[in-house]
Amino acid sequence: MKSALYLSSILFFFIHLPVLAAEDTTSDIVKKASAYDVPTTMNRLVDIITEKGMTIFARINHKENANKQEMNMPDSEVLIFGNPAAGTAIMKHDLLSALDLPLRVLVYKDFDGKVWLAYHDPKGLRTHYRVEKCMQVGKVSTAMDKITQHVVTKTQ
Repeated sequence: MKSALYLSSILFFFIHLPVLAAEDTTSDIVKKASAYDVPTTMNRLVDIITEKGMTIFARINHKENANKQEMNMPDSEVLIFGNPAAGTAIMKHDLLSALDLPLRVLVYKDFDGKVWLAYHDPKGLRTHYRVEKCMQVGKVSTAMDKITQHVVTKTQ
């Protein structure tokens, strides 16, 4: 009886291991609900990024590109931008961090019609690259939080 219970416990563990492993509680994705539609949210982000003197490398409209392929999808845009001085300081610690730089922000409408702004918290770079001692990572993370919060918050 004990061995059957032990065996069933082990089977339960191995059967459910992939499900347990798939749950990511350490995700560095930050999502913020926006008070605006997708184009307005993105335009507000572009305005602030430009005002702060950062470089915009690309603005990608996924819905527009899908429409060109005669496919439909909700509004979805990505902005690729950065501060070359800050990015370079991070990359000097580990060049592989260039795989996640410059920064990217996604603004999208979900299937329920709610608009979201999402990005990878730059602090997540510390888990993938040897940038633990780079002070710039924390500064960029704080700046991203402040900028994106301002973007999604309704102004009077």
